[in-house]
Amino acid sequence: MNKAFTKEDDGSTAPQRLDDLPISPHPNHVTPNGLAQLQTRAEALEADIARLRAAKDDPEALYPLAVAERDLRYVEARLASAVLVTPPEGAYPRVQFGALVDVVDADGKAATYTIVGEDEADPGAGLIGAPSPLARALLEAEVGDVVEWPRPSGMVELEIIGLRKAQ
Repeated sequence: MNKAFTKEDDGSTAPQRLDDLPISPHPNHVTPNGLAQLQTRAEALEADIARLRAAKDDPEALYPLAVAERDLRYVEARLASAVLVTPPEGAYPRVQFGALVDVVDADGKAATYTIVGEDEADPGAGLIGAPSPLARALLEAEVGDVVEWPRPSGMVELEIIGLRKAQ
């Protein structure tokens, strides 16, 4: 077989450095819970890195080590740029970052969303990243307001039926 079509192992065991993950251009607002999640993730990655570095003679550990180091660089950058937004005391007069927002659509389907930082976002759990179209539609609205949420399938109207402080 022609050597041009074969991959030879160069015997290198030098650790790889993966390209950094992209950092969002949006302000890094975080809830207290989101900040705690980032800190916990950093600690877990540091533990993984220590474990993987201890297995330095295992070539199978090189790629997972590079991934963990890349992920730690990302989390450290997010922690360094984090802007903690603490929930206001008392009732919410309008939708704000960190609030639980109860909505109902035109078909009567109810949902609850919490506007959170990008790293904390989990749409399946109702945690909506602040830069998302849904969060932008909801922010600053009041109970009784109907907001328009632009979706790829068309505009959706949501009536805000409740606001409360996240637990």
